[in-house]
Amino acid sequence: MQKYIFTVLCVVLLCNTTIAQQDPQFTQYTYNMSVVNPAYATSDFGVINLGGNYRKQWTNTIGSPRTLSFFAHTPFNDKIEMGVTFTSDQIGQDVIEINEKNINADFAYLLTLNNNSKLSLGLKAGFTLYDTAFSGTLINPNDPTFTNNVNQVYPTIGAGAYYFTDNYYVGLSAPNFLRTTQLDDSVIATKLGKEEVHFYMIGGYVFPVNDNLKLKPSFMTRGVKGAPVNVDLSVNALLYDRFEAGVSYRLDDAVSGIVGFRVTPSFKVAYSYDATVTDFSNYNNGSHEIVLLFDISLFEFKDGFKKSPRFF
Repeated sequence: MQKYIFTVLCVVLLCNTTIAQQDPQFTQYTYNMSVVNPAYATSDFGVINLGGNYRKQWTNTIGSPRTLSFFAHTPFNDKIEMGVTFTSDQIGQDVIEINEKNINADFAYLLTLNNNSKLSLGLKAGFTLYDTAFSGTLINPNDPTFTNNVNQVYPTIGAGAYYFTDNYYVGLSAPNFLRTTQLDDSVIATKLGKEEVHFYMIGGYVFPVNDNLKLKPSFMTRGVKGAPVNVDLSVNALLYDRFEAGVSYRLDDAVSGIVGFRVTPSFKVAYSYDATVTDFSNYNNGSHEIVLLFDISLFEFKDGFKKSPRFF
């Protein structure tokens, strides 16, 4: 019976938009900001930033979400930064399987407000590949909504703003303004299967305690129609600009431990583990997330150029 617990949960989430959180969830959001905010910019001219994130949510639960994301972006000059993002989100197994892939191009325009602060305005555009594999139905055998598979392509367009200095940042964004209907039953689609607009606010600060220790508190809030506001609060300690460790708390959901290590000046790996703090902890063994970050310095071997460390 346990093998179908999450499959049943998937149906419940689809049938009750009051508790649905449709976009993928990330614990290490500070390393993955361009996925949700096209205005995210590093302003590191001559550096190509690459990153990948894999998340296995609610392990030991059949059909739990599996999310893979990738981003690449670079400044083209002191005002324009561009990039691409890719996200693959898969949920369900056996009876119901839902796959969603998002491919987007990002454009950011940077405004220099003074010597220490910049404001970036961004646009995101692309498309979503959405498909389902329903091998049966847990609701009604005569209901075509969960017996006919869906294979569709939907356009996406979003926007964001990102304000940053050397020590802190705050960003506002909506990755996709378009509300698409993903289940094509004319009656049920008004209540189920709609892609709602998600709004994000992410911010953080870097406190230099001394030359070898920096504290990095951060937060992320997510809002979507029909669901309570989701809040993540995190704090990381960075030692010698190389080793990082911290904790995070997702309101009424999970507590997380995070560790990261800068293997080389241009390569960093980080891992996090989420422990569920609700009654759902009886049905899963937590969530795992791993992040790989690459900074390719185009001028690294020219004229003694050395890129300064980037903290967010």
